[in-house]
Amino acid sequence: MKLNPYLAFKGNCEEAMNFYKENLQGTIESVQYFKDGDMDVPENMKDQVMHLEMHFGGNILMASDGFEGEIANSNITLAIAMEDVSEMEQVFHKMAEGGKITMPLENTFWGARFGMLTDKFGTKWMFNCELKK
Repeated sequence: MKLNPYLAFKGNCEEAMNFYKENLQGTIESVQYFKDGDMDVPENMKDQVMHLEMHFGGNILMASDGFEGEIANSNITLAIAMEDVSEMEQVFHKMAEGGKITMPLENTFWGARFGMLTDKFGTKWMFNCELKK
């Protein structure tokens, strides 16, 4: 069994996922737009993302612009576990650009370097890296 998070955006899915692709060193594996399907959608949604799949570090992150009225990025926080502290610090600060650091990276009592942020698209992230003993 595998869990694949699915994010909903309000019209800026492609921009957000390209930001994640760049900062998490991923690849966009597939993207379909509402105009590509046989669904009846409002004209203003035809060029928006119906489904996008991004792969990074053995993970899959999926996303869509969703339908009007859906709540984007509700109560989910994505947690990234990394193995290299300096790499984590670089990724953390890139992901925080235009967003808000809610907990700066710091060493913790559980033996890791940890921090939290909300990116410029409203997605919440936690970063954790076990410290070498």
